[in-house]
Amino acid sequence: MTEFDAATAAVQAALDAGARYADARVMHRRYESMSARNGDIEELTQDESIGLGVRALVGSSWGFHAVPELSDAAARDAGRRAAAIATASARVPGPPIELVPVEATVASWASACDVDPLGVPLSDKGDLLARATATMREHGADLAEGLYQIWDTAKWFVSSEGHRIDQRIRECGGGISATSIGDGETQRRSYPSYRGQYGTTGWELVTSLDLAAHAARIAEESRELLTAPECPSGETDLILGGEQLALQIHESVGHAIELDRILGWEAAFAGTSWLDLTRLGALRYGSELMNVTIDPTIPGALGSFGFDDEGSPAVKRDAVREGRWVGVLAGRDSAAVAGLDYGGSVRADGWARLPMVRMTNVGLEPGPHTLDEIIAATDDGVLMDLNRSWSIDDKRLNFQFGCEVGWEVKKGRRGRMLRNPTYTGIGPVFWRSMDMLSSEIVPWGTPNCGKGQPGQTGHTGHPAAPARFRNVRVGVRA
Repeated sequence: MTEFDAATAAVQAALDAGARYADARVMHRRYESMSARNGDIEELTQDESIGLGVRALVGSSWGFHAVPELSDAAARDAGRRAAAIATASARVPGPPIELVPVEATVASWASACDVDPLGVPLSDKGDLLARATATMREHGADLAEGLYQIWDTAKWFVSSEGHRIDQRIRECGGGISATSIGDGETQRRSYPSYRGQYGTTGWELVTSLDLAAHAARIAEESRELLTAPECPSGETDLILGGEQLALQIHESVGHAIELDRILGWEAAFAGTSWLDLTRLGALRYGSELMNVTIDPTIPGALGSFGFDDEGSPAVKRDAVREGRWVGVLAGRDSAAVAGLDYGGSVRADGWARLPMVRMTNVGLEPGPHTLDEIIAATDDGVLMDLNRSWSIDDKRLNFQFGCEVGWEVKKGRRGRMLRNPTYTGIGPVFWRSMDMLSSEIVPWGTPNCGKGQPGQTGHTGHPAAPARFRNVRVGVRA
């Protein structure tokens, strides 16, 4: 039977077993990754999986069941089991779960792809990583590493409301890193970020990174960091590069505006959020330069899609507008509980996992400045870039981040390199201090966002550009 046939059979079986709503998604995913170390290929991974997952809604509860086959019997059994789980869970008293309305859609969608990444010969991909890591070793790195990853995912979605949607999403990316070891000191430099840059695009993204051309530079910088002065401690103006600001957005904005966290549904595992729904539309999250959107329609960004895993179409929405908190990442059920009229941010990382609220592309809109202008306007500060470590509390409020590299900024000029740069702050205080923002937006991709129990790995995008923050505590020591 076809993928749509299997999903339809599962939904009908769930309805016949007493569900008032059901949906099913078939997912077929191929994955490939390769890593290299010091000029040699270290590991090649190639995986493929296909299966069907069914959600059933009974009263106050969801049920979910998944199977790794698409036969009629297996699909119908999965639907019945999902309904049975929901029925058993609904015995616990609670108000019925409602879903915000979504127009039933019959559609197809695919991400743009010029060069099929799985069609590129393994020898070519291996040569790229081997050449880049060998160059880093030749230029002084004690450990030179390279990596690429590829995901090719096809989805078929059917709901009891009439949805019938198929999508194909191809994602890939890669990066390199150089580690140098000194006397009691280890330093790393990466390009274009640690573990690489990723998007919903073809191999043309990896080609555009030109990894080999940057190999010598990052190896030399990793050695230079060994003897660079420590980042000073104190309060100063902080300029963050776009890659680090992308992680700042991810941790202190993206997770904080996930509605399941705000409602307390995530409290048992990954923490909640400092945000209070009664302040939606009124809370001052950041300065007037802070305009954050939730936008799964950005071409090529890693959090882009045509429809989420509830059949809601991709739509751009505001999360923060001129510093004011105005929107959340939501699903149809959490939105109904909160009295909102939109979902659109629910995804699962595979056919065997229950869909949940996940980030899409959560990022900043461009500011009016350039990085050069920001540096020129800074009399005394520190420029930091590329994440090295992160720590944030379970309400996504207090944080401390470390970066790979820093530079002094004195009298409008970038000065000497600094090692072990760190900074700390409180989310809304930090964002309210942003007074300059570059227009040089890059949609940074994060392919390793963890959430849920059992754990799921999400792919998210974060448009970001260099920005300046005033009076930030830097050089934090353990």
